[in-house]
Amino acid sequence: MYERLLVAVDHSHVSEHVLKAATELALLASAEVWVLHLREREAMAPGAPALVAAETTDKAEAEVQAAVGKLAGAGVKAHGEVRNTIFGHAAREIIADAEAHDVGLIIMGSKGRGDLAGLVLGSTTHKVIHLTERPVLVVR
Repeated sequence: MYERLLVAVDHSHVSEHVLKAATELALLASAEVWVLHLREREAMAPGAPALVAAETTDKAEAEVQAAVGKLAGAGVKAHGEVRNTIFGHAAREIIADAEAHDVGLIIMGSKGRGDLAGLVLGSTTHKVIHLTERPVLVVR
């Protein structure tokens, strides 16, 4: 089974379901878990600040550490990471993190968009599924 799992969270309501699925799988497989949250920022025009984020670093860190705490409380070895990325690059960052930690499974949420909407809107989950060779568990 999977010895290492990457859990990508965005702090939406679906993230709780993602974390629950990751906890259950990790306990079944005695797996180690990496919780990743990417703070997507938009590139600005020349002369403006380089990046603008919708959430503070402290808030993002606190939420990831809370997720790690829930996993640890259930008996799962877990690590957390918050990184910044430019809007539209999250899928590649998730895949790179999965490769860096040599995970066997990526677990992430879906906000309910269909395939067509995912293509048009550029759903991060949709992109990860199509760009990685690793298995992806999509949780709703």
